[in-house]
Amino acid sequence: MRYPDLEIDLLRAFVAVAESGGFTAAAEVVGRSQSAVSQKILRLEEAVGLRLFERSSRSLNLTGDGERLLVAARRLLELNDAAVRELLEPAAVGSLRLGVAEDFIPQQLPGVLARFRRLYPAVHLELKTGMSCELLTAYEAGELDAVIAKRDGEARRGRIIWREPLVWMAAAEYKADFSEPLPLVLLPPPCTYREVMTGALDSLRRDWYPACTASSLMGIQAAVAGGLGVTVLGRAFVREGLKELQVPEHWPALPMTEIVLIGEDTAQAELVRPLADFLTESLSGTATPAA
Repeated sequence: MRYPDLEIDLLRAFVAVAESGGFTAAAEVVGRSQSAVSQKILRLEEAVGLRLFERSSRSLNLTGDGERLLVAARRLLELNDAAVRELLEPAAVGSLRLGVAEDFIPQQLPGVLARFRRLYPAVHLELKTGMSCELLTAYEAGELDAVIAKRDGEARRGRIIWREPLVWMAAAEYKADFSEPLPLVLLPPPCTYREVMTGALDSLRRDWYPACTASSLMGIQAAVAGGLGVTVLGRAFVREGLKELQVPEHWPALPMTEIVLIGEDTAQAELVRPLADFLTESLSGTATPAA
């Protein structure tokens, strides 16, 4: 029996949808329109003759066949990427001190790092996580070779590897009372999220007060899920127990957040560049940087 050949770009779209949880988020990952991603999934389902997702107006879940294919699809993508890199790039060898901000694709980061490790087994990663401002300070002090962090203020340094919309976020049961000052859950300054949130409310002359200050993003999520107030984070942080607030007349529009990789011009550039290329390709689905 002759089995169908599975196209790599269809598998890449399938993995993106499965890992991001939806067609809209997957479209940002692979750098295609939502409709294009949807068409790729339909083509893949037609090729294998199986339904891979259970779709409804409120949810998207893998079927049993989809779960089985996901394991194989990840292996095929890794083999494809490893084969291309082996042909086109010299082997990367050495040790890299890498700082990764806590707000960089939290749900996907473990898988991304695991795939990088398998593709570049001779690179030893010394991984440090924390807030962007802390990691940038460590980088400036020479304690890190490269940093993945939010773009800092007006500085335009670093290669953009990820963009994500900022959203207003609250507990799933939250009901706003706009006759009262808004309770905010904040990170301590200096913090881009804090500045964006308070600046947006101040531009509308909306009263607010700091209901809770947390020292980490995990603390922010816990406080918001517990009903202490609302906050602003990247859309990837909306999880069970939380919801995105989407009433434009009450919640001011927010900008995109940009994640950059800094360090391609350091002494460890021969190790940073493969990491930058890998991340850009993994997150966009193309070899074109996000910038």
